[in-house]
Amino acid sequence: MSSPSKRREMDLMKLMMSDYKVELINDGMQEFYVHFNGPNESPYHGGVWRIKVELPDAYPYRSPSIGFVNKIYHPNVDEMSGSVCLDVINQTWSPMFDLVNVFEVFIPQLLLYPNPSDPLNGEAAALMMRDKPAYELRVKEYCEKYAKPEDIGAAPEEKSSDEELSEDEYESLDDEMAGQADP
Repeated sequence: MSSPSKRREMDLMKLMMSDYKVELINDGMQEFYVHFNGPNESPYHGGVWRIKVELPDAYPYRSPSIGFVNKIYHPNVDEMSGSVCLDVINQTWSPMFDLVNVFEVFIPQLLLYPNPSDPLNGEAAALMMRDKPAYELRVKEYCEKYAKPEDIGAAPEEKSSDEELSEDEYESLDDEMAGQADP
C-alpha cells in the first residue's frame, strides 16, 4: 500500500471515529458523504448538510474536493452546484491538514465568517453587504427549507443498526412484511 493510500485510510477512519456520520460511495475510500451540522451562534445553527467529499489520488498532497449536496445560502458556496470557494482547501492546502480539520475548522470558519468580496453566490454576497439582517433571515429560511435532518435522509434521532428492536417493533415489522404478499 502506498503512503497516500495509507494516509487516506487513516484520515477517513479518524473522521468516522469522530462525531460525523460518514457514508461511503461504492464502498471506496475516495468518495463519501459527511453529515455536517451548522455551527452554534451562527444563522446556520440547526441546519444539517450532506457534504460530498472526493479525495484525489494524490491526497494528502492535493486537497479534497468539497461540495454541499443540499442547498445552502452563502456568498462562498455556489447555490446550484454546492461547490465551495474556500481558500484553505483550494489554494493553501498542506499535507499537514486532515479531513477532521476540514469539518471541525475550515467549514465552520467559512460559515461563521463569509467572505463577500470573493463570492460564488453574488446575490448572497450583495445582500450580506447591503443588509446583514435580511441576509441572516434568508440563511435561516434556507436552513428551514433545505437543511433539516430529513432533507439528507437522516431521522432526527436515528436508531443505529446495532440496536435491537423491541418485541413490539419486531412484531410490527412482521405484520408489515406479511401484508406485502404478491397479488
